[in-house]
Amino acid sequence: MVRPVAPHDADSRSPHLRVAFGAAMLGLVATFVATASPIPLYNTYRAEQGFTNADISLTVVGYFAGTIVSLLVLSRLSNHLGRRPTAIVTMLVLAAGAAVLLDVRSIAVLVIGRMLMGVGAGLASSCLTAYIVDAAPATPHWIGAVASSQAPNLGLTLGAIGSGALVQYGPWPRTLVYVLVIVLLLASAVVLALGAETVRRAPGVVRSLRPRVHLPARTWHLLPAAAAIMFSTWATGAFYQAFVPALVIDQLHTRSSLVMGLVFSAFIAPNVLGAPVGGRFSPATGERVGMAVFLLGMAGIVTGLAIGSLLVFVLASVVAGAGQGIAVSAMVRGILHGSAVEDRGAIFGGVYLLSYLGAAIPSFISGQLSRTFTTFELACGYGVLALVATVLVAVLARNPLRLTGP
Repeated sequence: MVRPVAPHDADSRSPHLRVAFGAAMLGLVATFVATASPIPLYNTYRAEQGFTNADISLTVVGYFAGTIVSLLVLSRLSNHLGRRPTAIVTMLVLAAGAAVLLDVRSIAVLVIGRMLMGVGAGLASSCLTAYIVDAAPATPHWIGAVASSQAPNLGLTLGAIGSGALVQYGPWPRTLVYVLVIVLLLASAVVLALGAETVRRAPGVVRSLRPRVHLPARTWHLLPAAAAIMFSTWATGAFYQAFVPALVIDQLHTRSSLVMGLVFSAFIAPNVLGAPVGGRFSPATGERVGMAVFLLGMAGIVTGLAIGSLLVFVLASVVAGAGQGIAVSAMVRGILHGSAVEDRGAIFGGVYLLSYLGAAIPSFISGQLSRTFTTFELACGYGVLALVATVLVAVLARNPLRLTGP
């Protein structure tokens, strides 16, 4: 059983603990900068390698498959090896994935590189998120939940826009972004090495690798709403990854990598802005409010595609992204309420397993359907999924057992 470090070692006033919090944040942001970096290159690969929408969807599924396997097998590793060494290994795995993508000449290479990044993202989703919560300041009370749930969205935004700009205007468009990502990941590993450890190493490393999902019994009544939130919102994020390249061409008639990164970020970036709003409500109320806003945004997305309006599409993406930020941060805050250090790796592993399953399954289905249905028709399907999820959350959302209220 994992134990926290002694209180004097984990004092919030300790410079090493403050470094750990910042380093874990940097590592989690860098993780998702890396995972977003290939997205603006998809149209380049489509044009130069002849990849199809179905091929791009396959790479998205490969990424999520790597993440899911990592969460099932490796989510408890940091409880036994320590947060810091596991986080450093995470950076190295992601750097290996970026190195594979330096020379993409076939769909197999792209899938392998994305799968490696998926394994790294799975490790980060359990280890680094727990590390952030372990080292977070005591006040404000919501800072750990917001930081851990929204750092991925900040990273995805920076990765997509930065990569798009480099591909559009920088030299060596197919390689420079990956070189810079590798440098960022290695620098993050160095900074992580300077932070304090927040758990004591415990025996049972091999046993921890047995695939299983474990969440504390006190969180079980929160899981139905959590599953509905994560499944629907992350499915939409995967839709943007797989189909934004085609949308940029079809709706804007441009292959601009920067424009593609900006359109993708219109959905991802507002998550960060919506998250602090969720802290103003009880978890259950935040979930309901967030999903209502998310559904409104999804309705606007479908409308924007129907009338061919980029402005409506982008504005609706911003609304949907803000709604996701409110709902997800409220959900994470509820599940983390009263958690012990030894629970956090498994809790985040379970939460993100729901997330990536929600992204992978619809991505696989929509990738196959893309051979028959238009992008607009697929978007309508995601809109229906958002409607069903919003209704479920309205009915099923609950507060942690120690809280009261609607």
